[in-house]
Amino acid sequence: MRVAIVGASGAVGQEFLRVLDERNFPIDELLLFGSQRSAGRKYTFRGKEIEVKLLQHNDDFKGVDIAFTSAGGGTSKEFAETITKHGAVMIDNSSAFRMDEDVPLVVPECNAEDALNRPRGIIANPNCTTIMMVVALQALENLSHIKRVHVASYQAASGAGAAAMAELYEQYRQVLAGEKPTVEKFAYQLAFNVIPQIDVFCDNGYTKEEMKMYNETKKIMHTDCEVSAMCVRVPSLRCHSESVWAETERPVSVEEFQRAIREGKGLQLEDEPASKKYPMPLFHENCDDVFVGRVRKDLANPNGITFWLVSDQIKKGAALNAVQIAEYLIEVGNIK
Repeated sequence: MRVAIVGASGAVGQEFLRVLDERNFPIDELLLFGSQRSAGRKYTFRGKEIEVKLLQHNDDFKGVDIAFTSAGGGTSKEFAETITKHGAVMIDNSSAFRMDEDVPLVVPECNAEDALNRPRGIIANPNCTTIMMVVALQALENLSHIKRVHVASYQAASGAGAAAMAELYEQYRQVLAGEKPTVEKFAYQLAFNVIPQIDVFCDNGYTKEEMKMYNETKKIMHTDCEVSAMCVRVPSLRCHSESVWAETERPVSVEEFQRAIREGKGLQLEDEPASKKYPMPLFHENCDDVFVGRVRKDLANPNGITFWLVSDQIKKGAALNAVQIAEYLIEVGNIK
């Protein structure tokens, strides 16, 4: 098995290295690729030092079975043909191909089989906020068809990259020192603040991030469910959170849904309000699963149920989901 990581020096690229190692993913040879800035850097994987190669339009991907790409949409579009022309399966973490009809958009807990039909040799990894939500929604959908969802996300600084995390640290230091805070990675100061904008606004008043949740949920779950999202940047470092209100065709009890979460794939229930037990970003960094709590009936809708989610968006929301797709392909014999 020859595996490649494109964008190896980035936050998700580094997460790929950790996830592949901890899951003992079968690798005979690992190739790392990056930009001019990161080419030449060396990383250790399973005791072997590997140098990052410059990503170029050549035959470097000949013989590669799986290529995990996380170097931005522009790079993915430019190099997709180069990466896949010799038969490599490209599992792409950018937004470049997510809504293309001939590219499957996959969350293994929901629609693993979609990965088998990939005319262009590309499988898209969904947006991190969508991934964590649909893992939980699938458990609910198995009980009763979901008609509509309202969701508010509370997204950590790391969702905007390592530099954004560093800026948040620096802003807190500057504010506490009485200095003017540096503002570069976000529209406004994030320290001691929340920003109700992630990505640019569309003509309908929703941001691109919010529209991703709308469109991607429909594609992944093959559903007519309507989704309305409000995405907010909050001054936590890692792990996104979401408040979800879902309306099903029939009333689903709290106990039913809690049982479905306990039995569901990729889910853990943390729901003991009396003892103040519920998911929080502080405690779920580097965890694989989506954590669910605060499950209760929606007071405004007899067919509604509402709940709270927390998940590590760099791990399950990016690298782990992509690796799980590859593991599925290997398991069913769709790849070496």
